[in-house]
Amino acid sequence: MDSLFKGGLRPRPNISLGKGSSDPAAPRPQISPASRPSVMQAPVLVLNATFEPINVTAVRRALILMLKGVAQAEETNHHEVHSTSKAIKVPSVIRLLTYRHIPQQSRALSRKNILLRDRNTCQFCGSAFPASELTLDHVLPRSRGGRSSWENLVACCYSCNNRKGDRTPEEAGLKLQRRPRPFTLHTSRQLMRLIGHRDEKWRKYLFY
Repeated sequence: MDSLFKGGLRPRPNISLGKGSSDPAAPRPQISPASRPSVMQAPVLVLNATFEPINVTAVRRALILMLKGVAQAEETNHHEVHSTSKAIKVPSVIRLLTYRHIPQQSRALSRKNILLRDRNTCQFCGSAFPASELTLDHVLPRSRGGRSSWENLVACCYSCNNRKGDRTPEEAGLKLQRRPRPFTLHTSRQLMRLIGHRDEKWRKYLFY
């Protein structure tokens, strides 16, 4: 599964599905620099072949999986991407064509997954930011033996990060919004449901 959803997707909009991919069977989207709205960053629900929700990715990665023949669209929205020969509707929900076993364990520890777990929200001031405006903070500083772990890393805006410096939150007069925990499949499904409230096309796959 990691190979399917690697890379933290930094999608951008208005793409043309043309040449230039290292994989001739699955051309990577070429992005027009003239237009960069948020459509290519929109979340896409990923279903297993059994229609079980297993992940959230972004539109660009979802399109790549579809072009590779790994997944197909189950729900689409009103946006389209164009090649010289055809238009493809932007997916809202995709389904893998081959069943993937999902182990009941934490996801890989990475910046992308920390931000996803924390919903792109600074864990000190509680404000949401684009991923580019967030960093990771060690709750217990590394200089004091703090580890790079799920329980010691949180999303943090640059302002709070500078304020905290090489101190504990208590020493800096900051308070964590919530205790950091590992990102499990259960956590993923909670996030899917939260996002699903904003996209009615997800609901029949998330609420039984």
